[in-house]
Amino acid sequence: MLQFLKGAACDVLLSREIEYADGRKCRWLRADLIRFMRDLAAEAASQRKIADQVALPNFGNRLMVELAVFTSAAYRVLLDKGVAQGTARQLVADTGWVVYARMLRTSSWPFRLVTRDPARRLQWTIKSLLRFPFSAPGYSVETYLDGDDIITNFTHCPPQSFVRALVAARGDRGDLEAFFASWCQYDWPGADIIAGNGERGHYARTQTLSRGDPQCDMCWKTKSNANLGMPTCVSQPK
Repeated sequence: MLQFLKGAACDVLLSREIEYADGRKCRWLRADLIRFMRDLAAEAASQRKIADQVALPNFGNRLMVELAVFTSAAYRVLLDKGVAQGTARQLVADTGWVVYARMLRTSSWPFRLVTRDPARRLQWTIKSLLRFPFSAPGYSVETYLDGDDIITNFTHCPPQSFVRALVAARGDRGDLEAFFASWCQYDWPGADIIAGNGERGHYARTQTLSRGDPQCDMCWKTKSNANLGMPTCVSQPK
């Protein structure tokens, strides 16, 4: 897993000017990345004790919590290195997106191959993802169709629960904000990747578990409601 993540970290961390909490700005050298990956491995090992993945019911749940562990570990390591909190959030979000986008392209590829219909691509891919890795009983979700749109109301999310446990055990360093700025923002562009028709606006959500809401009320829109070429609009950390 660490080697898989290293490529994404390299893409992001070696291509950005990084702002520190004391106002300094610099670009990382490869030696900085090597030290970061070493510290990331140690922090992730420590956080796994809180994650208690052995207690999770299936491999899909354990995989997603493992990715959440690396997300939270990367964020805390960046803070420990003096990186500004907002910059750390953005770096983690961008690195995570590289990984998640690859996963979505792989998961949706068979359906994008056999049909050009965005509705079918979304319906088939979401159905597949609810079997793995976003599967019950770890994930609790109510699923139904509203016309051609797919509604998935998640009331329990193991990665989000892990981050809350981390905050309870080690104090709040903005971990939920970092989770919200990364994981909770990926569905907007992710839905557009799955639809694969070059348009945006295939996703909507008004509630989010990591914000303290009772559910993530996800709507996967089979017909885009945004103009081609316009930037994807997502909710931002408060």
